[in-house]
Amino acid sequence: MTRQLATDAPFSQVLDLTELTTDADTARYTGVIAPTWTIGPKVHGGTMVAATAAAATRLLTETDESLAQMAPIAASTDFLGAPDPGEVEYAVRIRKKGRQICLADVDLVQNDRTLVRTAFTFGHLDSARTRWTGPDTDMPAEPVDEAFRYSDDSPMGKIVHVSRGAHMVIDPTWGEFLQGETGPPRLRLWIRPFDGDEADPRVRAAFAMMAADISPPVPMNLGHFGWSPTVQMTTYLRRVPALGWLRVIASAREVGERMFDEDHLVIDSTGAVVAQSRQLALIPAAR
Repeated sequence: MTRQLATDAPFSQVLDLTELTTDADTARYTGVIAPTWTIGPKVHGGTMVAATAAAATRLLTETDESLAQMAPIAASTDFLGAPDPGEVEYAVRIRKKGRQICLADVDLVQNDRTLVRTAFTFGHLDSARTRWTGPDTDMPAEPVDEAFRYSDDSPMGKIVHVSRGAHMVIDPTWGEFLQGETGPPRLRLWIRPFDGDEADPRVRAAFAMMAADISPPVPMNLGHFGWSPTVQMTTYLRRVPALGWLRVIASAREVGERMFDEDHLVIDSTGAVVAQSRQLALIPAAR
């Protein structure tokens, strides 16, 4: 089955799946990830997490309507390879069904190769109300005037094609690399889906999972530029974001000679934490 590959496509298209087959153990779906949702030539990692979550959600809710209110609250992803934009398949297996917690495994397959493997934990999202929020969430709710805005002709825009599918802005006060300087391995940015996607709470939740992997690699502030392949990533979805800008705070605990860790904290316009992630990635190879 071949589906049309649009050059530009809304994020909601990433979640649009077609069922192929379902047997006793595995359901298979196909979908399309447009070139918009890539970093360089390869599909963006957070986009793949959100897409595979959509496949797992569809099977879980279609097989048991009583679980329709559950959401993928945690995802543990291993990247075996780097998919190209275009048609992909999802093989979904339900491992456990319970009233509070469900488990599912999803393989993202392209050209008969499993390239991404994710284990999902499903549960009930938190409410909009928060009891306590940490002190590191004092980032302005909307982009500041001096913020760096991605554009098609900027060096970042030419690589981060996601900026053609969403509004993206970097906080220059944490992005020393933008001025050719060095600083701590941390970055802050704002991201917001385009109007059509923002209206749908389901898409906003998936977009928040995607945004938990949207920051440039924080070692760029230390002068390390280039592809930083993610080895493993864990993503949490806490609640459906409110309308408006998402704030993303990215930081590292340690940058080693070979590997670095990177945490993402995603906060919505109300100040609530909507998604989080932690990943282990490789330092770009020296040139």
